[in-house]
Amino acid sequence: MHSSQESSFNRWRSGASRNWVFFRQWLRAPLTTASVVPSSPRLGRAMAMALPADVGRVVELGAGTGAITRELLRYRVRPEQLFVLELNEELHDDLTQAFPLSTVVCGDARQLPQLLAAHAGFRDGSVDAVVSSLGFLSMPPRLVEEILEASFACLPEQGVLIQFTYGPKCPVPAPMLRRLGLIARRVDFTLMNLPPASVYELRRRPAAS
Repeated sequence: MHSSQESSFNRWRSGASRNWVFFRQWLRAPLTTASVVPSSPRLGRAMAMALPADVGRVVELGAGTGAITRELLRYRVRPEQLFVLELNEELHDDLTQAFPLSTVVCGDARQLPQLLAAHAGFRDGSVDAVVSSLGFLSMPPRLVEEILEASFACLPEQGVLIQFTYGPKCPVPAPMLRRLGLIARRVDFTLMNLPPASVYELRRRPAAS
């Protein structure tokens, strides 16, 4: 096989394998897996570009097969400054092999401060941004709130959480945002994703002057 053809075939085979792994996880837990296929590179780039240009340490929640992870590393984040969190053990094992220079942890996002403190390079429990691929729309509201509380406990005053959704509006309802002292704004929309997705930035509400 010609080298270029072989390279294209290997990329296709790798992508097909990731899709099958993701689909299998969706069959096992459709309520906690946001889609039947991994996110597209276009969505990953949108998530990455929503981060501040000078961002340092970043947490990724619910990395899945690593589709978003690859684009974070391509556009914004240094490997050693990326903390990847995945609850599914099988996906975690794959991520560990795929991203050996990053910190890849199997755990619950509600325990983020403790998980950060347990790993070298993140022991102060603080990061600059959180990127979330978790399916908030299919989660119980209290679970979403606990994840947001844990995430913002690790962020500085100007820190941001980047979240995507397949829904028509922000996946965090307005009453919850108010209760947590947060504001949200849509920063991108990716039509070339299956399904199309919006990217939101969440940050703390500015103090009243």
